[in-house]
Amino acid sequence: MGDHFEKGQHALLNEGEENEMEIFGYRTQGCRKTLCLAGSIFSFGILPLVFYWRPAWHVWANCVPCSLQEADVVLLRTTDEFQTYSWKKVMWIYLSSLNREFGVTPDHTLITDEEYIINRAIRKPDLKVRCIKVQKIRYVWNNLEGQFQKIGCLEDWLSSTKIHLKFGSGLTREEQEIRRLICGPNTIDVEITPIWKLLIKEVLNPFYIFQLFSVCLWFSEDYKEYAFAIIIMSIMSIALTVYDLREQSVKLHHLVASHNSITVSVCGRKAGVQELESRFLVPGDLLVLTGNKVQMPCDAILIDGSCVVDEGMLTGESIPVTKTPLPKTESSEPWKTQSEADYKWHVLFCGTEIIQARGASSGTVRAVVLRTGFNTAKGDLVRSILYPKPMNFRLYRDAIRFLLCLVGTAAIGMIYTLCVYVLSGDPPEEVVKKALDVITIAVPPALPAALTTGIIYAQRRLKKRGIFCISPQRINVCGQLNLVCFDKTGTLTREGLDLWGVVPCDRSGFQEIHSFASGRSLPWGPLCAAMATCHSLILLDGTIQGDPLDLKMFEATTWEMALSGDDFHIKGVPAHAMVVKPCKTASQVPVEGIAILHQFPFSSALQRMTVIAQEMGGDRLAFMKGAPERVASFCQPETVPTSFVSELQSYTTQGFRVIALAYKKLEMDHHSTALTRDKVESDLIFLGLLILENRLKDETKPVLEELISARIRTVMVTGDNLQTAITVARKSGMVSESQKVILIEANETTGSPSASITWKLVEEKKHIGYSNQDNYINIREEVSDNGREGSYHFALSGKSFQVISQHFSSLLPKILINGTIFARMSPGQKSSLVEEFQKLDYFVGMCGDGANDCGALKMAHVGISLSEQEASVASPFTSKTPNIECVPHLIKEGRAALVTSFCMFKYMALYSMIQYVGVLLLYWETNSLSNYQFLFQDLAITTLIGITMNLNGAYPKLVPFRPAGRLISPPLLLSVIFNILLSLAMHIVGFILVQRQPWYSMEMHSVCTLQNESISKLIISPTAPEKIGSNGAFISFENTTIWFLGTINCIIVALIFSKGKPFRQPIYTNYIFVLVLVIQLSVCLFILFADIPELYRRLDLLCTPILWRVYIIIMLSSNFIVSLVVEEAIIENRALWMTFKRCFGYQSKSQYRIWQRALANDPSWPLLNQTSYSDMPGCGRGVSYSNPVFESNEEHL
Repeated sequence: MGDHFEKGQHALLNEGEENEMEIFGYRTQGCRKTLCLAGSIFSFGILPLVFYWRPAWHVWANCVPCSLQEADVVLLRTTDEFQTYSWKKVMWIYLSSLNREFGVTPDHTLITDEEYIINRAIRKPDLKVRCIKVQKIRYVWNNLEGQFQKIGCLEDWLSSTKIHLKFGSGLTREEQEIRRLICGPNTIDVEITPIWKLLIKEVLNPFYIFQLFSVCLWFSEDYKEYAFAIIIMSIMSIALTVYDLREQSVKLHHLVASHNSITVSVCGRKAGVQELESRFLVPGDLLVLTGNKVQMPCDAILIDGSCVVDEGMLTGESIPVTKTPLPKTESSEPWKTQSEADYKWHVLFCGTEIIQARGASSGTVRAVVLRTGFNTAKGDLVRSILYPKPMNFRLYRDAIRFLLCLVGTAAIGMIYTLCVYVLSGDPPEEVVKKALDVITIAVPPALPAALTTGIIYAQRRLKKRGIFCISPQRINVCGQLNLVCFDKTGTLTREGLDLWGVVPCDRSGFQEIHSFASGRSLPWGPLCAAMATCHSLILLDGTIQGDPLDLKMFEATTWEMALSGDDFHIKGVPAHAMVVKPCKTASQVPVEGIAILHQFPFSSALQRMTVIAQEMGGDRLAFMKGAPERVASFCQPETVPTSFVSELQSYTTQGFRVIALAYKKLEMDHHSTALTRDKVESDLIFLGLLILENRLKDETKPVLEELISARIRTVMVTGDNLQTAITVARKSGMVSESQKVILIEANETTGSPSASITWKLVEEKKHIGYSNQDNYINIREEVSDNGREGSYHFALSGKSFQVISQHFSSLLPKILINGTIFARMSPGQKSSLVEEFQKLDYFVGMCGDGANDCGALKMAHVGISLSEQEASVASPFTSKTPNIECVPHLIKEGRAALVTSFCMFKYMALYSMIQYVGVLLLYWETNSLSNYQFLFQDLAITTLIGITMNLNGAYPKLVPFRPAGRLISPPLLLSVIFNILLSLAMHIVGFILVQRQPWYSMEMHSVCTLQNESISKLIISPTAPEKIGSNGAFISFENTTIWFLGTINCIIVALIFSKGKPFRQPIYTNYIFVLVLVIQLSVCLFILFADIPELYRRLDLLCTPILWRVYIIIMLSSNFIVSLVVEEAIIENRALWMTFKRCFGYQSKSQYRIWQRALANDPSWPLLNQTSYSDMPGCGRGVSYSNPVFESNEEHL
């Protein structure tokens, strides 16, 4: 189908989102449908099967294109690289029932008000709505705008005023019913897929259809034994897959089942507060939240009161988060963008648990339902599991090409067979059977089962190491990883923080550090008050809970926390407010306690939090805590010490986590909730710095050293301070001592569309003024001519990354080639960074603790979560051990699994080609192998090898190069082609030589000693050979020779192709496989040399002279030696291939390699101590610097 569509036939669904799709309109045509039905009957069900595999063909065959407005079928195509098609029927929702019950007519005000999508979707006067359901989400046809739009959530354009006004007092019953019908139930319903459905889906896989065809053919030829063996293997494979899918389905069902049966209180506009089952909720409903420990059944905007929520399900961190009500502003801007703060602080997400609900002045906590069902945060998480992002891995594309090559080979064999047998005058049905046989020989039906076993074994080995995998196919992708991004806090460093000390300051500058290790309590003052109040801690069942950093800070004050009682009366202070009090032993504290009135919560985007507090009998104060640079920007400049930058650097360069504190006095005449954040966060007085220690995990440094020595790039992506990140990178070995760090700062110019980018060389120096081990970051002013020597790493913040992406896009790839430290990165920026690395053709791994890495874990080729929270279910891999040791294990297993897959492909190709060559040679004489001969090769040799060949474990050392990532790489192709030609030559030599032997007589078919009378019974007249099976085989010397050569060759090939080092354990460690090969070879040699007539008769073999048997062994030995020498000296010789590449000037086509090569010799790169502007001509057209630590001589084979 071309890209020319009639008007209105084509549109985009979910534009700009992760699940963006193209949508095409079609109308079913009766005559086409009838023709397709007839085709289905006459093709015996093959046509529907083709339509099942190719949904687009089904639509193109049954329907004609039309506008989306008239369509009764829509064709959907994903806009990613896979262009996956699916189709959906357009359904109708009828509102006529509401007319009878509520008297809702087409001219009812609820219907005529076209401000909302719901009303625009209702077709008048017949009151019906067109809709489609795609990946669990319902879309309705917007009659006004002429497009399908998502339903089940409030409109994004609504302002906060509109939300308070329209939904602040609830919906009427009529509005609820209309929305209920159109939006559907508020359920995240994951039905347990029936076993019969899973079975049908699995059985209709093209490979199993091919197996069915093969089995039917074999039964018709009386080749029952192998047919049964394939049936048993297929049944086991299908059963295992269905069991796994069923288990996942049940697990997911139980995960979401509790969500659908929650009772909630809903406030109606006329009906008042009513109890309701959560599945009846609709967007716009007003929830009244009471009590604690409540599961949220939907996403809702908090409009009154405040809540403390456990968002562990979404973020992976079970830290209580405080949610504040949506302020009622006069702005007409959309509610999400009207304030600087992150809108998520006003949203209660589905699946999270409300630990505490605190009412404000009205006494109730109220929230407006924002999204329902699968539109919610939890629904989105479940959908990401149900519809995972497809994986683009070249191995699977190459596998299809490989199979097509085998099919092409089979086609040539079929033509040859038809010619031979038609000329020999065989009956037509026999000729057809023979021709079809060639397909089952050339394309091995056991291939999928053999490939799956390698993945299953790798998955089991990973499970033993505590690494769990929900997407087994990704194990192979792990073998190609060449860049791994790590979160810092909780991943590279320990989870908890130790409070090291506090640096107070006054007008004269910073004072002496107050160390908490000494056991001295902090003297009373604004700094102590800030530490006691500026946090998001809560009191739950008598214990203080919250962020570990807040907890450490509060514990250091030795104050106590309590809730104010009903008798607590201070102007503007609500009852049951949080109150902090000095402990009884504390002396010289002039205040009884401090009440926390209001919080502006911490957000990683704002990098700060603020509280409004009231001293009992004293002043009303505002306290701020956050990133030092941000806090200082809100303070009166004269209160910030002049040595602020150097003091901050002196601690961050030692790897300390530094938090700044500030405060100011507020007027008492305002209610605390009436104050806006902007008013509170201005003209503050700087108080000092809080120094916290965040130690590296013991495993971090050795693991990073192992990865870097294996030439796998390591990148840090953190939400923490840039200087701290640089120090952690140095301490962990991510940046070695000899390497320089270049700091990149990019800023948008105020009031101008241009932006600037500055490059500064960071130099680490010892600073005498501090203790011996103190050092700090110094920006070097002059750079000598030899500044380019050594290697560089770029360090930048999330803000700079954003500016570079928007204004300096041409510089971005050059920066990423050497970008190692990315700090102050928001969750969205982490995902963008992973995507940008993927665009450079890196295979990207992401390792995080799940806290804010969910997007990046899903985006990466391989996501490894160190958290067992629900949020980590979106990650393909989860590690039980909460450190990064799992990363090298996963890469080793991935490399081993990838090499195993290649070995298996090569072996199966050789096995099918050996059999194919042998059979075609015998067809020349209208002969074939007998069923028992086939059975011995297929079952006793290949099946056993297929099961045991994959048992080799991963090699314990990571080597500095990756295995080939493609089946069509030159060494692999050469190996397969050479061995096929070698086998072909051996078979032809054997076939011709046997006919030239002096004992090869037309009168005798056994040349063993005739003393044994039973052998003499084997003498058959050659002129009328006796057929020994329905497949037309008869005993002959050619048949015997070809069978022995082929069978033993299969064992030889298995031994040669079973690779050990450097990616898998040596072959001798796979005891079972070695034992199988020894037994198989012994049995074959026994059959060859043992003159047992009954055995020969069973296997349809003829006795040959001892000398000829020795010739067979010589031919096989020659084959083995030549094959082994070529495999070891040429195929597996990396140095030789590297020499070939250099001689022929071959260079890797990966984007990152192209950038490295193109920009390595540019004297102007990297830029140092200069500032560029985005509106400068030619800005950003520089060249990239190549980093030797990541450079590898190997250009992947």
